[in-house]
Order: sequence, then C-alpha cells, then structure tokens
Amino acid sequence: MSRKTVFLTGASSGLGMGMAREFAQRGYDLVLTARRLDLLENLAEELTHNSDARVVVKALDVTDISAVAQVLADAHQQMGRLDIIIANAGIGVNGRAGKSDFKDIERMIDVNVKGLMATVEAGLPLLRNQSEGHIVGISSVAGCRGLPSGGVYGATKAAVTNYLQAVQAETVNEPIDVTILAPGYIDTPINQGAKSRPFVIPPEIGCRKLVDAIEGKKQFAYIPGWPWSLLGPVLKRLPTRLIAKMA
Repeated sequence: MSRKTVFLTGASSGLGMGMAREFAQRGYDLVLTARRLDLLENLAEELTHNSDARVVVKALDVTDISAVAQVLADAHQQMGRLDIIIANAGIGVNGRAGKSDFKDIERMIDVNVKGLMATVEAGLPLLRNQSEGHIVGISSVAGCRGLPSGGVYGATKAAVTNYLQAVQAETVNEPIDVTILAPGYIDTPINQGAKSRPFVIPPEIGCRKLVDAIEGKKQFAYIPGWPWSLLGPVLKRLPTRLIAKMA
C-alpha cells in the first residue's frame, strides 16, 4: 500500500506541530507550511529522525492568497499527489467590541477565514483532478456561541464551520471527504494566556484525537468528544444574561 501525503498549514506550532508528529508516527508523508521556515526545518529534522516520513517544508503566509494556490500546486507536483489537505492555520486575539484594535480583527479574519477558504478553494481542484482526496478544516467550540471578549475569534470559527458545511454538501456526490474539527481547550500557545480553560487536555492527547477523527473521515467532531459534544449544543441555547455572568 502506498504512503499517503498530508498537506498542513500552520504546522510550525500548536495543533499543527502536534498533528505533524502524530501523522509522521502513523506512516504518512508530509508537506508542512507556515510563515517561519526555520521552525519548520527544525520540525522536519525531528520528524525524519524519529520516523521514516518524507517531510517537505514550504514557507507560506495563508493571507497571501496567490501564494496559497502556488504552494499547493508545487506541493502536489513534487509529491505526486496530496491525499489530505488540512487548513489549520489560525490566530486568536481577545478583545471586547468597541475596545479592540481593528488591525487585530482584520488579521483574524484574514488568517482564520480567508486563509482557510483560500486553502480549500485551491486544494479542491487538485483533489478533483486526482479523483479523490480529503479536505480538513479546523474550526473551534468557540464557533458555537458568541462569548464576551471572544466575539471576533468565535465569528471566524462559525464562518469556517458554515463554509465547510456548504463544501460538504457540494461534494456529496464526489469521491472527496470533508471533515470539520472543533477543538475545545487543548494546551497550546493560542489559549495559554486565557484566564479560564475548562476541560483543558494535553496537546499530545488532543492531537491524537484530531488525527483519529481525520482517519475516521468524520464529517464533524468536537475534540475531545466529551464533554464538548454535549456542551457545544447547550452553549447555543443558553440565555444571553447567563452567558454574560459566566464571562
């Protein structure tokens, strides 16, 4: 059986780095992308030392839309095919409405929404041309409900979920799988400054569960499933005054 290849954005830290390690140990080849090429090269050295994975690294800022398409095309040509394309790159900056720096708001929209969409829009034609493949997008439990100080971040993740649900519907009759993953608190830099991190889990466990869900070709999965598969839907129905008090 030939090895499968994973293309991963935002691979230089956090969930991206953790998933890269997990995929390498499971026998996948990898194309790792992020803005910091030096960090990717260090990770590639680690992975090739600890596994037999073929690892290719490419500098990529997902807010550069034309670069996203070019890097994906180059990776596809270099590797021969891309089996799984994971749009993982994301940032989070907390701030209340009317009190935030709008540059932070724009940056979150550019990375979390436009960057993910650019990755999917450029990746789908490649998968169609090879007659199969798997698109994965990283959303968040934050997309379930707008929360004080996290309105913009939550809005970007809600947009990601909504967009990918449409992609699922549009590809339902094609040999293309689309997976939406909604992590809760996994102990990575993006949330380590938060005042409260309910039900936080170690990154090794979180990334193992993420890759399990990808290999299982889940349409949608909270990570971890418990308690977020219960709490996610509940959050949507809580009264606004209660949400305000919780925050």
